[in-house]
Amino acid sequence: VARWLAANGAEHLVLTSRRGEAAPGAAELREELTALGAGVTLAACDVSDREALAALIAAVPADRPLTAVVHTAAVLDDGVIETLTPERVADVLRVKVDGTRNLHELTRGLDLSAFVLFSSFAATFGAPGQGNQAPGNAFLDAFAEYRRAEGLPATSLAWGPWGSADGDDSAAGDRMRRHGILAMSPDRTLTSLRHALDRDETTLTVVDMDWKRFTLAFTADRARPLLLELPEARRVIESAERESAEDLTGGVPLTRQLAGLPEVEQERLLLDLVRTAVAAVLGHPDTTAVEAGRAFKELGFDSLTSVELRNRLGAVSGLKLPASLVFDQPTPAAVAAYLRAGIVPDAVAGGAPLLEELDRLESVLEQGTGDNVVRARVTMRLQSLLARWNESGDPAAGPAGPGAADGSAAGGPAGEAADGADSGIDAVEQLQDASDEELFAFINKGLGRY
Repeated sequence: VARWLAANGAEHLVLTSRRGEAAPGAAELREELTALGAGVTLAACDVSDREALAALIAAVPADRPLTAVVHTAAVLDDGVIETLTPERVADVLRVKVDGTRNLHELTRGLDLSAFVLFSSFAATFGAPGQGNQAPGNAFLDAFAEYRRAEGLPATSLAWGPWGSADGDDSAAGDRMRRHGILAMSPDRTLTSLRHALDRDETTLTVVDMDWKRFTLAFTADRARPLLLELPEARRVIESAERESAEDLTGGVPLTRQLAGLPEVEQERLLLDLVRTAVAAVLGHPDTTAVEAGRAFKELGFDSLTSVELRNRLGAVSGLKLPASLVFDQPTPAAVAAYLRAGIVPDAVAGGAPLLEELDRLESVLEQGTGDNVVRARVTMRLQSLLARWNESGDPAAGPAGPGAADGSAAGGPAGEAADGADSGIDAVEQLQDASDEELFAFINKGLGRY
């Protein structure tokens, strides 16, 4: 921005940062700007510090008065919502909100031709990992409207990411690209800045968007009234949704593909669909790297890619899938089974709920307990439940079972097992209300300790 201003006739530039002349590259920038014909003052000043900013503005010489303000300062501290703290939010807001208010209050009596605020598209669309950026930038957009209502110049530009022609190789840059948000070269952004000022815009969002990827990542889970009111965006979104479903299903509705298939084939088809969607979300060329039984966490999923996968699968299946899908169903195989239970409920209605409850129980048991008494009670309770389940649910255990009318009369292992099951149930029932001493005595006796 400083180069652009100098190249377009700015006679003097006051550039502020918290380190001033000590900032990396500051001396080289001053030389470059001076060569373009501009006088340059490098000042160490935090714009959120009102007293320091007031002193800086007061020091501007009368023969070179302040005629425009461009507030580009920002603090980046990205993180998904569950990692944010009041301190992380306050650090971002301090520069955005306090800095803007200080600049406004200390210059409102001056004859400014422009008061430019650098906002972010995070305030327009919401951006992955920038929950603490959105409120501060939304404030800038609203504050520009407020200044206009006061008869003062103001332009707030909600930018998408700026970057070089080679792109941003950082993790944040890769994340943005995967979600359809592309970096813009400074030349393009400065052209947009000129257009916004020439047209006296108040608020404007400038972003280079791959609408198809953005749609798949961020529009399937909730309505986007802003985008749907834009005819061009709506056409792209509707087309992207159709293409996404066709990419995964070949243009044939999923319910029709599953109809009439045996259970094994249904499971295979859905697993292939899930693995294909996983590969697309992670940017793999094919499903080779997507193992059916491998945990999503090991495959490289985070909270953002989890949402994108949920959205893709929701669009193609027609199911309203929970945001916690990949956490509740931690592997591609588990997700495929979950989809089948939702799409073909009649075929799995008998066993799915029970199996889901067993999955939850297994998860709790894996956490373990250091209390031997609790562990013993749980073990006996599970043995009792299993014995009751075998007794009530096994058709072979009834009178029509093979071999004999009375299994116990056969005198073989089956009869002994049945007797053992009955006695196990009785023992467990007797121990439900046992004291700790009685329970330990029972355990020690079972282990042959006395």
